[in-house]
This record gives sequence, structure tokens and C-alpha cells, in this order.
Amino acid sequence: MRIPVRLFARSHLAFATVFALLLLLSALPAKAQNADNGDQDKNLDVHLHVGKDGDARTAGLPVYPGAHLKHNDEDKENANFALLAGTFGLKLVVAHYDSGDSPDKVIGYYRERLKKFGKVLECHTSKSGDDVHVNSDNHDSKDSKELKCDSGDTGGAVELKAGTEDNQHVVSVEPAESGKGSAFALVYLYKRSKQGDI
Repeated sequence: MRIPVRLFARSHLAFATVFALLLLLSALPAKAQNADNGDQDKNLDVHLHVGKDGDARTAGLPVYPGAHLKHNDEDKENANFALLAGTFGLKLVVAHYDSGDSPDKVIGYYRERLKKFGKVLECHTSKSGDDVHVNSDNHDSKDSKELKCDSGDTGGAVELKAGTEDNQHVVSVEPAESGKGSAFALVYLYKRSKQGDI
């Protein structure tokens, strides 16, 4: 699944509301079934966080030394979205940064930091940090699949990926528009459909 980061960041409140309603509607039949079986807990608690407070910390990664978080950039807004409703959960964090260092240095730094999440995949793409590819299929987290690159995609932007489809970190790095330094996006996606923490 390709996450249109710019579109998500601009309309994340509307997206979150619609998504929360859809998730609640899908969870209610399961809750009603449990109630018929004598389940004493008939409440469905929903926890929702929607904000523009996405940064390296909320994405679970360190900040590249000397990098600056982009604020109030209409084209590259940061996002921090979390929804927990019964057995369903989703967390998406997007943070955009600028660095005076070359893309190669930023890529090398994050390649090492991502190793703690598993095998690091390096993908080349023509998409920028405004359109990050995350692998996502509909399945239970116990069946979580390995990450993969878009087939045949080439270009000047590099996406480093680590984790699984249900718990992944993506770092998208490209040359800065000014031609000096680099721009990069840190993305964290976590989803689950069974009980657990988000």
C-alpha cells in the first residue's frame, strides 16, 4: 500500500473519523456475539489520537545528527495517528526532516539504526517522501509477511524498510530540492486485529 503522506497529513482528522467509524462498525458484531455468550463486558472502548506531533521519537527512531524537523510546511506535514478499538488497532507516524548532509550519509545512518527491527531492505523509487510505500495486506498479525520493494521501481529516492507488514519502519531519503543536503521522512506503521497493545 502506498501512503500518500501529504494527503494523509492534510486530511488526517477526516480520515481518522471515517476510519474510526468503519472500525467500530466492524467491531460491533463481534462484541454483540460475545455478549450473547454471557460476556459481562458489554462496553467497547475506543482510544483515538490524531495530531501533527509526529517526530523521530514517536516513530521509534533516533534523529539524524543535525537534522531539523519540518514544521508548518504545507507540502510535508507531520502526522501522529493512533486508533485502538477492542481487538483492532492502527498507529501511523510520519515525520519529515531536512539535513545538510548528503543522502548517502543519512541512508548509512538509518541503515544501521533499522537493523534492530530486522532485515533492512533498500528500495529505489521515483516517489518522494510525500508518497511512501508500506507493505500492507489484510491478514492477522500472526501471519505477518516480510516487507518487499515495489517491483521494477527505480529512481532517485531510497526507502529503507525493516520489520514486518504489520509492524514496520520506513525511512525515505532523497536529495533536497535546493540541491544541497537531503530531505527524509520517517514512517512507522503498526496494525493489529487481535488483543494487544498498540
